[in-house]
Amino acid sequence: MEELAVSTRQRIQVIDITEQVTEARRVDDGCIVLHVPHTTAALALNENESNLKSDMEKFYSSIAKGSWGHNSIDNNAEAHLTSTALNSSITIPVEKGKIILGRWQSILFVELDGPRERKVYIKELKA
Repeated sequence: MEELAVSTRQRIQVIDITEQVTEARRVDDGCIVLHVPHTTAALALNENESNLKSDMEKFYSSIAKGSWGHNSIDNNAEAHLTSTALNSSITIPVEKGKIILGRWQSILFVELDGPRERKVYIKELKA
């Protein structure tokens, strides 16, 4: 299993990790499973367009606003709640050595409680 390091600089940040995942890929045919071992971060497949990423950051910052009991512990309930609406793992097919994504799809890491040093695990499954 490969481990990808992701450094975030903002409380909420969307980062394209497609290139790093592609470089880490070794399997020629099968699939890769990406997993974020964090409860305040997630993964998404979507377009890597700067306005859209900014819109996502704005959307994620507003999705779980409220007065939450968990905030009495470490003031990040919004991040935990928002991550439950996203994905902690995604699976992507690989064929003839190429990650199969749609024309506009990129692999996006979603930070919800940064800045932090994060990990993404990459597990390859051969066909």
